Formats: sequence, structure tokens, C-alpha cells
Amino acid sequence: MKFFIYLIERYAEKKDKTADQVLKEWDSLDLTNFIFDMYELYHVERLQNAFDDIDELILEKRGQGR
Repeated sequence: MKFFIYLIERYAEKKDKTADQVLKEWDSLDLTNFIFDMYELYHVERLQNAFDDIDELILEKRGQGR
């Protein structure tokens, strides 16, 4: 849970949003649990890689992915 909080706070900072705004967005796209469950991968790689993955997930959920 500590890493998830760290991840969401850093992601929000990068996107110039609040952590609450990011969490609401992830919840609305049904991504929060998926991102939380990605701990095993996200905590061992560069944080930017996790951000890039999350951005891609958001685009896919919005129908704008590759």
C-alpha cells in the first residue's frame, strides 16, 4: 500500500494534478485495482516506465490506445 500511495502521488505531481483527482480518474476508468495489483512489476522498474504504462492504460480505456 505504501508504494501505491507513493506511485499515485508522484504520478499526480507529474500530471500537475492532485492525488485525489488521479484516483477519481483511475476509479472512473476501472483501473485502480489493476494498477494496485501491478506492484510486482512497478516497484522494480523506473517510475517513468510505470507512468508510461499507466498513460497507455488510460488511453486504451478511453478508446484512444494503439
